[in-house]
Amino acid sequence: MPTPTAAPADPSTTGYRSLLRNHEFAGLYAGFTLTVAASTLSGFALGTLVDHQTASPFLTAVSMYGATFATVLGALTLMSVADGSRPRRTLVILQCAALVGVAAQAVPGLPLAARFGLLLALGFFQSLGTGTRMGLLAEVVPTATYALARSLMNITSGGTAVLGYAIGAALLRCLSPREVFVIAAVLTGLGLAAVAATIRERSIRLSRRPGLRQTWTTNIELFSRKGRRALLLNLWVPNGLIVGCEALFISYAPEHAGALLGAGSAGMLLGDLAVGRLLTAARRQRCAFAMRLLLAAPYLLFGFRPPVSVLIAAVFVSGAGFAATLPLQERLLELTPDPVRGQVQGVESAGRMTWQGIGAAIGGGVAQYLTPGAAIAALAAVSVTVTLACRACEPVGVEGFRPPRPGHDHALTDKP
Repeated sequence: MPTPTAAPADPSTTGYRSLLRNHEFAGLYAGFTLTVAASTLSGFALGTLVDHQTASPFLTAVSMYGATFATVLGALTLMSVADGSRPRRTLVILQCAALVGVAAQAVPGLPLAARFGLLLALGFFQSLGTGTRMGLLAEVVPTATYALARSLMNITSGGTAVLGYAIGAALLRCLSPREVFVIAAVLTGLGLAAVAATIRERSIRLSRRPGLRQTWTTNIELFSRKGRRALLLNLWVPNGLIVGCEALFISYAPEHAGALLGAGSAGMLLGDLAVGRLLTAARRQRCAFAMRLLLAAPYLLFGFRPPVSVLIAAVFVSGAGFAATLPLQERLLELTPDPVRGQVQGVESAGRMTWQGIGAAIGGGVAQYLTPGAAIAALAAVSVTVTLACRACEPVGVEGFRPPRPGHDHALTDKP
């Protein structure tokens, strides 16, 4: 039985305050915000710790974004749990697992190998948690306000990251990385409490038993059409390579890494605010290609080693380009029926996160042989090339997508 969707809301009379008056969305939003804050603090602390211990650009980059590699495991194995019959329970259990993983990073004297193992476990649980959270989001807000809700969450993610990097840099001047991990664990626990206290259980969900077989069945359907594959490519690759650039900030300029990371997050916040709140859906679709170019082009300046103040401004401008994900995510939601929304949104997020890890690994590997600045410029050039190639090869550009005709590919495109 398909999940009923809420009655469409009038976007002109719906804003962020109206969304936050929704008790369940407020809880989901609070849990998400606290989780992002914890992840930002713990990632920055771990990157700093690994840089001090190894002085390796590759290991530093991987330590900051290594959890993203494991997200693909969630997408390939158990992502169908995101559409299970008890999503609230699933999200609470996954939040508990994340709490244990973050708290374990605070164990004194933990070997680096164990820390990287914890990163992989956290990435796996986070990927399933993201799918479950996005599936719940599509149920707790009206369909007409889904893009607005995603915009608010993206804005908050950027703003929280700005504060997280700034606070993390300040904390690490007077605290050890282990003590910062403790703070991150407390924030994760608060996020767990917010979800447990506000989200109600859903009972009208996928009737089939979640598991490996169900995950693969839906994934095969998801990747069976060229248009959907191209849509996912545009969501994953360009911004994954730019995150690889960000992973080299500590190696490029350790004393200014917090400012560079904060500038990128601030630009992302502003871009998501403008694109999600001020543009119509049609204009968001038209701007998607230009925003993907904006995301990468400013990073080419790193190859010329200008003053750090110029690079901070360039990274800020580039951050606005991350808003290109909003129109792409809207299109993906349009092509997804209600019963598998959680899994499809989870696969999209897992792929995007995995490509962030791939970008970090590529950037760190290239920086082992080139300077960090040259590696950043090289990744930016590849990102621009991928975006241009996608534009030239229709229907890879988002503008070329069209919903399938009724009766075709029912499993993932035709609404019940």
